[in-house]
Amino acid sequence: MPSNSFAPFRRRAFTLVWTGAMISNVGTWMETTALSYYVADTSKAAWSGVVAAAGFLPTALLSPVGGAWADRFDRKKILILTNIFSAVVAASVALLVGTGHATPPLLALFALLGGCGHALGFPSFQATLPDLVPPEELVAAIGLSSTQWNLGRIIGPTAAGVAIWAGGVPAALWVNSASFLAVIAAIWFAEIPAAVRTKRAIVQAMKDAIEFARTNPAVRSMVPLMFLTSLVGAPFIGFIAQMATKVYDSDQSGTSLLVTAQGVGAVIAGASMGAITHRFGIRGTTVGAVALFGPALILYGAAPHIVLGAIGVAFAGGIYMASISSFSSITQQSAPAELRGRAISVNNFILGFAYPLGLFIQGPLVDATSLRAVTIGSGVLTIAVLVIGRLVRAGNTDPIRLAIN
Repeated sequence: MPSNSFAPFRRRAFTLVWTGAMISNVGTWMETTALSYYVADTSKAAWSGVVAAAGFLPTALLSPVGGAWADRFDRKKILILTNIFSAVVAASVALLVGTGHATPPLLALFALLGGCGHALGFPSFQATLPDLVPPEELVAAIGLSSTQWNLGRIIGPTAAGVAIWAGGVPAALWVNSASFLAVIAAIWFAEIPAAVRTKRAIVQAMKDAIEFARTNPAVRSMVPLMFLTSLVGAPFIGFIAQMATKVYDSDQSGTSLLVTAQGVGAVIAGASMGAITHRFGIRGTTVGAVALFGPALILYGAAPHIVLGAIGVAFAGGIYMASISSFSSITQQSAPAELRGRAISVNNFILGFAYPLGLFIQGPLVDATSLRAVTIGSGVLTIAVLVIGRLVRAGNTDPIRLAIN
């Protein structure tokens, strides 16, 4: 693979932040795997959707605030404080499960709180990436950032299995709480350049973000693709545990297999983003990824055996990660430095609104029909919308190429 995909690792600050975030994400995926199995084993599919959606809902509500903070305050301090908050929330979840007081509504509540910390801190993390690498390495840095998240997805389920075997579900949850110390330490010791600060009132900052998305040609043409991907396609992630336990009649090992397979696909895609965009450009990469998402979902939903299901979900996970990384790259490259945090909040808002909405819609549909039918239907609907969009408005993604490539 061309070296430009890994060029950001030559930067000490990027490597520090990347490593700390990966360790923390291993813990996060340990918690995700343990709780997914816990909820799927004791509740209906709708509850799995509610708990997963609760963690993402704050992204829609608070990302605009987090984006405004990223442009107004010290991003390093924001990252440290929000990760401390997340560690406390994770410890509370471990305590609830360990004492036998955990119920789906309570887990959804704490998922909501954890989502609040993520929503307020993640825009600062995203806005910091362009300060850690030169402009020509930004797409690769965003891809590698996605890769570390999904390396956690690969390592986390296996580590969760070991922790659950050794000390039950609470053990995996306590490890997650401790893992936040790694990213806190990495951010503390990394030399992060001071960013240009813009002191705007929160309401005005939110208006700035909306105006940017409305008037920037590249972002405006990207938004419908991101909304479609998040609303119709992405909810397959929230039902992976249900696919393992209900469709394939497996146990925690089946859940770990599918979650890990999705992570493998996403890691390959994330690590390849620098090379892929160098070859096809950001527009070609974005359009290609979104176009392949529907077929990937159909392949995953129709797989008759869990091994084939793992291959299908790896394909879907890789395509989805390529799409999300492309959307982030378009926004970051289109936004001026002083607007970067607020611009990124647009992406986070769409993901935080559309993904939970998709889960809320698809959860009851799964209970009323089947998970296979809903997954395949999502793929078919994705393809249909893209075809109709192409017929109605040909060339609607041209502004991405004209503005960035």
